[in-house]
Amino acid sequence: MMKENIGIEAKKPEKECNDEKCPWHGTLPVRGRIFSGTVTSTKPSKTAIVKWNYHYFLKKYERYEKRNTRIVAYNPECINAKKGDIVKIAECRPLSKTKSFIVVEVLK
Repeated sequence: MMKENIGIEAKKPEKECNDEKCPWHGTLPVRGRIFSGTVTSTKPSKTAIVKWNYHYFLKKYERYEKRNTRIVAYNPECINAKKGDIVKIAECRPLSKTKSFIVVEVLK
């Protein structure tokens, strides 16, 4: 039961899975914010930690400083993002205490 469209622009995964929390093969709705970043860790099972850098302007010193954001995202078996991959993540309902995002596609 693969969906053709999950509501955002993303490529369908080639693999199949029977995961209930997968937006492609399960019933999880995707809504809200969408980000892309680099996977820094996949040590917890079915989890990817996604990180991206940005510059923040400090008005007092009239300079920019480097900052980063790390988000814990659910990593379905059909997508299976690895460390170092550039991925697109989308917001969903809270899946656990720290996970409210899901990996939707690997951008490479």
